[in-house]
Amino acid sequence: MKKPKNTSIFGSTNEPHTIIIASGETIRHFTMKPWMAYLGGTLALGLAASYLIATSYLIFRDDLITGSVARQARLQQAYEDRIAALRIQLDRVTSRQLLDQKLMDGKVSELIQRQKALSERTEKLAPVLENAGEAGTLTSTGTNAVVNSDDAEGFYGIDPIITGPATTTRKPAPRDDKGTRSTDKAELLLKSIDRSLTRIESLQARQMMALSNTAYENADRIIDALARTGVKPAPGDAATGTGGPLLLTSASPVSGFDSQYTDLDEALHRLEIARSLAKSVPIANPVPGMPVSSPFGSRADPLLGMIAFHSGMDFRAISGSLVQATASGIVTAADYNGGYGNMVEIDHGNGLATRYGHLSQIFVRVGQRINLGDALGKVGSTGRSTGPHLHYEVRRNGAAVNPVSFLAIGRQLAAQL
Repeated sequence: MKKPKNTSIFGSTNEPHTIIIASGETIRHFTMKPWMAYLGGTLALGLAASYLIATSYLIFRDDLITGSVARQARLQQAYEDRIAALRIQLDRVTSRQLLDQKLMDGKVSELIQRQKALSERTEKLAPVLENAGEAGTLTSTGTNAVVNSDDAEGFYGIDPIITGPATTTRKPAPRDDKGTRSTDKAELLLKSIDRSLTRIESLQARQMMALSNTAYENADRIIDALARTGVKPAPGDAATGTGGPLLLTSASPVSGFDSQYTDLDEALHRLEIARSLAKSVPIANPVPGMPVSSPFGSRADPLLGMIAFHSGMDFRAISGSLVQATASGIVTAADYNGGYGNMVEIDHGNGLATRYGHLSQIFVRVGQRINLGDALGKVGSTGRSTGPHLHYEVRRNGAAVNPVSFLAIGRQLAAQL
């Protein structure tokens, strides 16, 4: 390329650059303007920069790719760790939920069994208490004090948890507006029901023990009082013989309730024997409410005026008043008998007998079985008598004894009979 010369006369002039290419005999030349040179230089610089950038990228590409892969791996590992932690937490929640559900089902089943046991106890106690109530054997402690299923209805019907099976769920327990879990409410409810059932069981046990104590005490009072009349239970009766508190060994399969029930049944049986024995001892009043006009023992004879022995006691009563048997027994005489007039005699066993004299009318016959309180006849003035009254005698082994001691015992045992 030939660079043009500058003239000094007119100043320098810019001539285009000319590029001459000679090849053998062939000569070619190109004229290149300045802007083309600038453009070419710019392109060359651009290509050089691009080459340098591409070369740098190729050099550092592996490091960039490696760093990106490492970051992706770290993110993936963190994500997987988070997923694993959430799975573990979910498994724990599910396991806890299942465990809570199993515990809840177990508690519900236990409460249902306790409710069933209480119902069975009530059914078992009902006939015993009914018989005791009808017989009037319990006086100081009423039978109504024992808790029954009707009294406990409020406890048994608190919630459907008790009346129906519990449902199983794997979902977390829902929360109410206050943030309280429904399972917590169910737990509190079950605890409340458990306390209620425990109170019922405890009250039932205390009342059974109280009834047993009352029955034993009343039986002892009756037997002790009758012993003063010379009457004691027969050796074969359950009211006598060896005994003691019922203490079952730990190896015994009998439950505490069964032990208390057995003790109560024995106490009531003992009391019934004592009461039956008392009914065969003449301790009742033959004409209740009537005053005594002449006592037992020596007195001035109402007809002769001389001192004579009175083998019984006289009750002043209106003619025609009913005369009642003072104890159960068998009629051995029911006819006119000399100075007794119309007389009824009853054999009560244990060597005891009673006589009822001066009757105006007799209702019974010889050999008839008489219960306490049965009507024997009417008050009159037959035989050796000065007016309507009842001559009443108590005899032991054929000898007359004072009826006053028997009547006193009858008044003492009135509450137990």
